[in-house]
Amino acid sequence: METAPTKYPTAALIDGQWITSSRSFAVINPATGAEIAQVPNLGAKETLAAIDAASRALPAWSAKTAKDRAIILKRWFDLVTADTEHLAQLMTAEQGKPLTESRGEVAYGASFIEWFAEEGKRAYGRTIPTTVASRRYITIKQPIGVVAAIAPWNFPIAMITRKVAPALAAGCTIVVKPAEDTPLCALAIAKLALDAGVPPGVFNVVTTMDAPVVGKVLTDDSRVRKLTFTGSTAVGKALYRQCADTVKKLTLELGGNAPLVIFDDANLGQAVAGAMASKYRNAGQTCVCANRILVQAGIYDRFAAALVEAVAKLHVAPGTDARCTIGPLINSDAIAKVETLTADAVGKGAKVLIGGAPNPTGPLFYQPTVLGGITRDMDIVREEIFGPVAALMRFETEAEAVALANDTPFGLAAYLFSQNLSRAWRVAEKLDAGMIGVNDGIFSNEVVPFGGVKESGLGREGAAEGLEEYLETKFICLGAIDA
Repeated sequence: METAPTKYPTAALIDGQWITSSRSFAVINPATGAEIAQVPNLGAKETLAAIDAASRALPAWSAKTAKDRAIILKRWFDLVTADTEHLAQLMTAEQGKPLTESRGEVAYGASFIEWFAEEGKRAYGRTIPTTVASRRYITIKQPIGVVAAIAPWNFPIAMITRKVAPALAAGCTIVVKPAEDTPLCALAIAKLALDAGVPPGVFNVVTTMDAPVVGKVLTDDSRVRKLTFTGSTAVGKALYRQCADTVKKLTLELGGNAPLVIFDDANLGQAVAGAMASKYRNAGQTCVCANRILVQAGIYDRFAAALVEAVAKLHVAPGTDARCTIGPLINSDAIAKVETLTADAVGKGAKVLIGGAPNPTGPLFYQPTVLGGITRDMDIVREEIFGPVAALMRFETEAEAVALANDTPFGLAAYLFSQNLSRAWRVAEKLDAGMIGVNDGIFSNEVVPFGGVKESGLGREGAAEGLEEYLETKFICLGAIDA
């Protein structure tokens, strides 16, 4: 057993208490295959206890002033920021990404705590001009109540703080189910929240290998008024159906199939840098990752050559290696999917320009890959790759590019590269996605709304919109004021 680089609990958190269990499961380092910790494998009973705790804590937490909650959140932000290196080491151990990326994610995750600490003080209502002289119309914003959050493994800190921070800032309490691959970061973040003064029961963490059972308890309980989920579209649809009977408010950040469109008039250096940042960050394991790179015919060959040259400089290694730019994939299923999609593309005529095979560093490592000659009949065009494989498609006209880009049931992110302002604006408006990057491969931060359209989800995280997801608008009619 490998020693986990953690000073934090490996127990679940319910009502301010660290909960152990006779049942547990292993957390595995994807770079080495070694076990780094055992965490409790909780079930329906413990999940219900967490909802009980959140429900009990709700009245007192929601009664605090926004400023009082902000003071606690700011202390939480300070504690997270102060422990960046330790949290980054922990993240790399259980998730695998390079340490430089882990450090960046800690800062990214902390930014949501800082942002919502302030934004919670701006949950403004309004007065509405009356239609009757004896009445006054007012709206106020109130916390929606107990929240359930189901988080993914690819950003094990940021995808939790992006949900927990606005919920707490709004006056809600929350039960978090982290991904079974990466529970340690969730527990560390929760411990720092307690240290900052978040009261018992306000922030609960249920670790489990039995996601369907825990998810069913969270969706069935009428006291849980909102569910926020980041993950696959298939699971999101199942949760959507399960929430119908209690009519919960939903935020769903689901699968993507992001096109990255490069026009002939693009700055080649910008396009290559943007594609590298979007495609190969976290070994291609991001929901906004460029899944299809659409390149106009006039620049296709030059772009492909430049991209291959850049990819050749990437270094595959465990995330703790200072030279690492590509770490392991999360598990064997992820490797199998990348191998299957690559083999299907090559079998249907795609050309391997670089890579195209597992990397000898370990069983979960894959070579950074570029495939050329991708066509619409290949599975890699329709499915989310979630690995370090760039799929290049050639197009001729702007209209063709837009049609190819939108030919998917998903609509999370899209990217385009062009030096023509008119074209950039025109195409950005036509792309069916919730977020568009123009001449930029990474755009997410705490001050802008994050979310998709079509089968990529509902609602938004981050920004002012992210706070609204945890608030209800109450209308008050004040009558008989002339009596």
